Amino acid sequence: MPHDDPKTLVSTEWLAAHLKDPDLRIIDATYYLPGDHRNAQEEYDEEHIPGARFFPIDDICDQRSDLPHMVPSIEKFMSRMRAMGIGDGHQVVVYDTHGMMSAARVWWLFKLMGQDNVACLNGGFPKWEDEDRPIEDMPPIVRDRHMMVRRQNHLVKDVTQVSSASKLGTHEILDARSYGRFIGEEEEPRPGLRLGHIPGSRNLHFASLLNTDMTMKPLDELRAVFDATGMDWSKPVITTCGSGVTAAVLSLALERLGKVDHSLYDGSWSEWGLFPTLPVETGDSTC
Repeated sequence: MPHDDPKTLVSTEWLAAHLKDPDLRIIDATYYLPGDHRNAQEEYDEEHIPGARFFPIDDICDQRSDLPHMVPSIEKFMSRMRAMGIGDGHQVVVYDTHGMMSAARVWWLFKLMGQDNVACLNGGFPKWEDEDRPIEDMPPIVRDRHMMVRRQNHLVKDVTQVSSASKLGTHEILDARSYGRFIGEEEEPRPGLRLGHIPGSRNLHFASLLNTDMTMKPLDELRAVFDATGMDWSKPVITTCGSGVTAAVLSLALERLGKVDHSLYDGSWSEWGLFPTLPVETGDSTC
């Protein structure tokens, strides 16, 4: 079991021990693709970890963009967090009902906004539920709390920066999608996207970082999974995926390993795969 770290990952045991801490704030960050035919808000309303607030990823985002759940403005993030009663001095723990998927995206978003005391729940809601820990259906009592945001621009990349990194080979670009999607043999869940991957990128499916119970693998095993991609650890890393969600699982694992020079391509394949002027590779050139 990986050790507890309130800045990256904590266990269900840790959360249970701290559940009544006055400065603990828990977030349910569950997100489903349209094809999943599930409603994360409704499921939260039916059951959640006591005190948890629901974080709607497709709402707390830049809704002026045609791309899905792009990073919100500082002002929007601050106002939404204040309305959720989350602010300075709080320890935040994020979970989802997958075990480990969209929670990492919200963890990364908090880091981007300069919030350090945030961790994902290892194994998420399924592990919490399997252990017969407390669950409720009541929304929490929320009190406003001010949050000071200091955006960490080095943690995010746009299409121009990723295009440059791809051409010049200055970064390792790690793609968290499935191998079939990476090589262009599996359809994308979003219509209208080309098939393949960013030239020069390497495939590291986010699920390969997780155990069968969706907890994150211990550090030595995580390192081995990254090593197996053939990546150069001396280079900074850009993580990418379908729409910037599972890429954050890679970012979380890198942070666990002490690799701090990583950033996330927010537009990911939803952007790169959309525009015919951007080059695409198919097959596996890293073999």
